[in-house]
Formats: sequence, C-alpha cells, structure tokens
Amino acid sequence: MRIYFTFEPRPDLREPLLAQFPQVDFIFENGLSNEELEKADVLVTYGEDLTADTIQYATKLKWIFVASAGIEKMPAQAIMERGILVSNVRGIHKTPMAESMLAHILAIKRAVPWIYEQQKTREWSKKARQTELRDSTALILGPGAIGSEVGRLLQAFGVTTVGCNRSGKEAPYMDKMVSFTQLTEALPNADIVISVLPKTQETTHLLKEEHFAAMKSSTIFMNFGRGNLVDEKVLIQAIQAEEIGYAVLDVFEEEPLSSDHPLWTLPNVVVSPHISSHSSRYVERSLEIFKPSLTKWLKGETDLENVVDLSRGY
Repeated sequence: MRIYFTFEPRPDLREPLLAQFPQVDFIFENGLSNEELEKADVLVTYGEDLTADTIQYATKLKWIFVASAGIEKMPAQAIMERGILVSNVRGIHKTPMAESMLAHILAIKRAVPWIYEQQKTREWSKKARQTELRDSTALILGPGAIGSEVGRLLQAFGVTTVGCNRSGKEAPYMDKMVSFTQLTEALPNADIVISVLPKTQETTHLLKEEHFAAMKSSTIFMNFGRGNLVDEKVLIQAIQAEEIGYAVLDVFEEEPLSSDHPLWTLPNVVVSPHISSHSSRYVERSLEIFKPSLTKWLKGETDLENVVDLSRGY
C-alpha cells in the first residue's frame, strides 16, 4: 500500500509512523505532484491542494485523510463520483481554538489591550473599564467539539452557556439549547455570541441585520467558524451603529483580508488572521487520529473516525 503525504511531518513524528506501519510505503512531499498521485492508494493532505483537475490522476485512490476540519476547498463532486472515502480531523482544533477565544474574552473583560497601550506611553492610569466574566451568558452557535470545549471553559468561569444548532438537540457543556429558528429570541440575553459553525448553504449569511439589532449594545460578537456566517457589510453597519460592543473575528468572507478593508480600523474590532487553531502540536494530534484509522483500513475496515459526508459539507 502506498500512502502519499502532501506535507512533511517533523522527523520525531514521522519516524514512529514508519516504525508502526513497516508494511506501508510512505511518500512525504511538500506539495502535490500528479505523478505521485497516480500511484497513491491513500492521500494525506491539508485539503487545499487537491482540485477537480488533479484528482483525475488519482486512479488508485480509495481514501483521503484530510489533516484539517474544513473541507470546503476540496472538489466534493468529483470525489463523490469516484466513490473515495474522506475522513478528517474534526475536533483537533478544540484546545487551541477554545484557548484563543477565552484569551480574547478575558482580554476585553479585563482591559488588557488598554493596559498594554498605557505601558507604551508610560502613562500611570487606573481608568480602565474592567468588567467580570462571571455571571455572563454566552450563546454558542455550533456546540460541536470546539463549541463544547469553549463551553466547558466558560462554565468554569461561572458563565451560563446556551448552545444553538439546527435541531436544538442537547450538546455537552451547554446549560440550555435552542434551534436556529429560536436564535432571534435568544440573542437579547447573551453577553457573548460565539460562532464556530462550518461553511454550508444553511450557514451562509445566517446572521442578518435583525440579529445584530437584537443583541445587547455591549455584546462581544466572535466569529471563529467560517466567514460566510454574515455579510461583512451587515457586520460593519452593526459595529458603526454601536449595536454590539466588540467584534472579534478570526475568519472573513475573503482571506487574506485586504489592507484597505474597513475592519482593520473600526473601533472595538479585533482582526485575527485565521490563526486561532494554530498550535505546535497540530500535526501530532492529526497523526493521533490517522494512526487508528490506518490500522482499521489495513484490516479492510471502513468505519474510520470522522468520516465526512461530502454532500452535507461536514
């Protein structure tokens, strides 16, 4: 069996993989080549290099392991037509992303950016506008692996967590659940609104003008899912009209964000360049998911962890 990685794990991660599966022919490259794709039985990729054109070379390919949670850049139709199984690393981002979100929330609540600015100007001032996180309410759109983890951390700080998904069914570390149809009614009670929703047709521009109008003027709005959640013109209007207190954004409709985009300079907006999931342990955690699945695959089993339904987009 030939397994083609389109990225190179560090030697300390690669060597144990080779030792555990001596019967497998592993190929490691930085980037995708059609020549290697023709020979591959299994492809391991971050999901951004495979296209509808290049997949035509993958005549032997039966399984694609995506070392990313997002699959929206992959040629879904072409993959489905060829009957190729796809699995990903859903849940791998929960630790770094939850920590990133909590860091931003605490920084705003405890006026950390203001303190840093005071240090730059060497000004001794106690006029910081500091509030407490305890006894707040957080509305979490998409309480899956990532949303549940940030819910767990927020509950430890005495925050009431309300999850919101399509069905309204229970999710871990949520004190209450609502469905998408109940979203407008839930927003006025939220001090923090966090989205970690994936990119699907249903989530595209899910939040509209009336949703921001329903939020508290002090609300911290955070988008750490996908940039399609809200039309950026609607978001900018809400910020300028002071319908919300803060916007912390890790994702955008078009990335990278252009240097002249108004979000860079609007007050109370934090622009994070889609890095909340970054961690020195990323590939390590990816391989922790890949290895058990590969063990099953070598036995002829296909009930792998995190099998993706490409028709639904996740």
